[in-house]
Amino acid sequence: MPLTNVDGLSIHYDVQGDGDPLLLIPYLSADHACYGFQLPAYTEHFSCIAIDLPGTGDSDKPPGPYSTETYADQVDGFLGAIGIESAHVAGVSLGAGVAMHLAARHPNRVRSLSLHSPWDRSDAYLKTCVEMWRTLARSLPTVADMVIQGIFPFCFTPEMYAERPEYVDALVDFVRSRPAQPLDAFLAQSEAALAHDVSPILGDIDAPALITFGGRDLVTSTRFAEPLTSGIAESELVVFDHLLHAGLHEDPETFNRTTVDFLRRQPALR
Repeated sequence: MPLTNVDGLSIHYDVQGDGDPLLLIPYLSADHACYGFQLPAYTEHFSCIAIDLPGTGDSDKPPGPYSTETYADQVDGFLGAIGIESAHVAGVSLGAGVAMHLAARHPNRVRSLSLHSPWDRSDAYLKTCVEMWRTLARSLPTVADMVIQGIFPFCFTPEMYAERPEYVDALVDFVRSRPAQPLDAFLAQSEAALAHDVSPILGDIDAPALITFGGRDLVTSTRFAEPLTSGIAESELVVFDHLLHAGLHEDPETFNRTTVDFLRRQPALR
């Protein structure tokens, strides 16, 4: 997997497919491989650049705390370092927060935004969830255990657990197969989720944006839809009524169809 240097940090990433560049930013604790269910559909049309944010995967893990603003500046530097002037940008959850700051702070880098399970500003409920995960992470043997026991139930429906146990087991195995995130790196990265606030600069985002939510999501529920759609001038909203926080994994067929449709409607790079 290639790597590049940004502000003294080694950043690992993966590139697959041909076409206009599409940057894929992972969610909390995840590395680039979290988009594995999207790549077969996305790479038919785009050159997909999936990044390991600092603190995750095989990228460097500097001392924290981290922030979505700092991540956005690092991603801007990363794109410049690999010779990408502008790209379509997609992010899930924390990755969506980074994507919004990137679009507001470095508008020339972003041609479109795909924001999945996003939020504008961390409220009391979201902070309570993140603090619970931080407590679990400190008490369990690994961060992977915390993800499986603490985060999974907020991401996937009870029906998936009951009707597709083999799929849950496969996702558990997948999480355990990825490079282990050290506890201090998770705690530093989760600080970025706790402190996230893009609300004052939503009006600075001029890229067209697709905003999606799981209709049954609790962590980033549709309570965040109005401030985001009203704040981002050129935005469209899709709610997956049957899903929670991680629709890209529970129903990738629906997720991919919707997101590819949006991306293909954007003007091609000239």
